[in-house]
Amino acid sequence: MAEHERDVVSPDADLDERALEGALRPKRLEDFVGQERVREQLSLVLRGAQRRGRAPDHVLMSGGPGLGKTTLAMIIAAELGAPLRITSGPAIERSGDLAAVLSTLQEGEVLFLDEIHRMARPAEEMLYVAMEDFRVDVVVGKGPGATAIPLDIAPFTLVGATTRAGLLPAPLRDRFGFTAHMDFYRADELELILRRSAGLLAADLDDDAAAEIAGRSRGTPRIANRLLRRVRDYADVRGDGRLTLDIARSALSLYEVDVQGLDRLDRAVLDALLRRFRGGPVGLSTLAVSVGEEPETVEVVAEPFLVRSGFIARTPRGRVATPEAWAHMGLTAPPDAAFGAGAPADGAAAPAAGP
Repeated sequence: MAEHERDVVSPDADLDERALEGALRPKRLEDFVGQERVREQLSLVLRGAQRRGRAPDHVLMSGGPGLGKTTLAMIIAAELGAPLRITSGPAIERSGDLAAVLSTLQEGEVLFLDEIHRMARPAEEMLYVAMEDFRVDVVVGKGPGATAIPLDIAPFTLVGATTRAGLLPAPLRDRFGFTAHMDFYRADELELILRRSAGLLAADLDDDAAAEIAGRSRGTPRIANRLLRRVRDYADVRGDGRLTLDIARSALSLYEVDVQGLDRLDRAVLDALLRRFRGGPVGLSTLAVSVGEEPETVEVVAEPFLVRSGFIARTPRGRVATPEAWAHMGLTAPPDAAFGAGAPADGAAAPAAGP
């Protein structure tokens, strides 16, 4: 599958899109839409720290890509009136890389560490001490003659973000004073985000068009804003510039995003599961081969949304289509369709459903 075919509903963003997102990000906590409980809890953490005149506790945010973790990190720095340093786990390959970042932090600075679960283990162990004691131990020399020199660093606030919280070791999780889980957004919240973004983009967005785009945005603000830009392009080129319901539907149809937010790959997976395998169960590898993709692509890119939307159930015997999948694809389920029933419980013996 060509990369551009997936980009429109991918929750990930490249550097160019992140630059575009920067203009649409809210700058204050009160302007941030959605995540009400997280906003309220975070507000208390920040206000309490400001009243005490101290740096707030370290913050860990988990959740899927595109839900606002980077935006909240920027808002935390803005609310504190502190500088923001941004880096990522994959960029910290050695403990020396982390020491170089920490040793140059100013007092009260906010360090945003994206994809923190992908940080190298030696750097991770150094981070434990830095978070707790505001100190790093720099090792000088090699072998038996190596010496650890303690280096004090300025008190700072670490904001860690992860899409896979389960990969974080317990000692690291325990050092965060506040942990927030970012949920997917409701359609009405996405409509508010779209109206705000349309105003910033000087786009004339009708309310029913906003509702249509929000309903196809997979509960993710990043996807909603991306679809808004594609609909705006369509309106500018093939319409009079106004984003109406008809324009939105035509544009989203052109980009192969259906009413549930499914794209070409999602529908190909469902079509194969329903037509070729009678609704399953079928193994991941077999399903991936049937749509011409790698198993990892199906499992990481398509399957999470299909499972969350209730179209696929994962059982020990393999992937199984739900009644909602048959209805969405306009097909009639055979009398012997599994629907996830009859699958053995986890750990029970079951025949393999494909390689």
